[in-house]
Amino acid sequence: MGRARSVPDSGIRIALMMGLQESGLQNLANATVPESLQFPHDGVGSDHDSLGSAQQRPADGWGTVGQLMQPAYDAAAFYGGPQGPNHGSPPGLLDIPGWQGMDPGEAVQAVQNSAFPEQYSQWRQEADAILEGFGATLVPTTCGPRQNAPGPTELPAGLSQLRREIITRAQEGIGGKYVWGGAAFKAWDCSGYVQWVYGQVGINLPRTEQWSAGKRIMEPQIGDLVVQNPDGPNHWGHIGIYAGNGLMYSALNPAVGTLLHPVGWNHGTAYFAVGP
Repeated sequence: MGRARSVPDSGIRIALMMGLQESGLQNLANATVPESLQFPHDGVGSDHDSLGSAQQRPADGWGTVGQLMQPAYDAAAFYGGPQGPNHGSPPGLLDIPGWQGMDPGEAVQAVQNSAFPEQYSQWRQEADAILEGFGATLVPTTCGPRQNAPGPTELPAGLSQLRREIITRAQEGIGGKYVWGGAAFKAWDCSGYVQWVYGQVGINLPRTEQWSAGKRIMEPQIGDLVVQNPDGPNHWGHIGIYAGNGLMYSALNPAVGTLLHPVGWNHGTAYFAVGP
């Protein structure tokens, strides 16, 4: 969305910092807005009537419930500007005079008006890592060492051939688009991606609730299933593949697609082993 609107990478960084803080780059419904639960969503929040990946509020004029449950609309509303859906009221990033010269965290706050403005700046390095993964070149941050996008970890010498093949296939999917309900190669959602990876090594997983084919474990090994964002008893809203060293492969969301990322980007993590 940002590049389609010719937003510079510095502006896309600001949008990513916002999304990482507000929703973990997830499309969140809201338990207090029952209508929102009727739309595709990655999890459920409860902050006032905040909705979607940007956690904007219908009551504040950001859009209707249906609009705010669409990540593409959320991005367009956050960027604002002449092509924005709200025409400057409420203002998006491009409507803020001098946003290019602001500290990125302050620029996010100028749009979001959060009660916790100090929280946005903590995501600067993670946002840079995501951008770098898509080939962006940004000026290094001056407040600390640069954090590069995570790369594939070295596989242990004793790792089984099956687990090596799972990781090889998982790496082949990097860069794939996130398509809600999708199961085609590089056009999938999180469970479609995991199903494809395991299928390539001869393990047939169900299309959904793939953890049901495995055994819950406390100490994961490379190639095990990672489930996150619990949305009910023994039920989770996100799934990926453990890569070791606190990293996982997953089709994360429409904003970033399929990538290697820290397990800690989502909450409520559990692990399941499938196969030998």
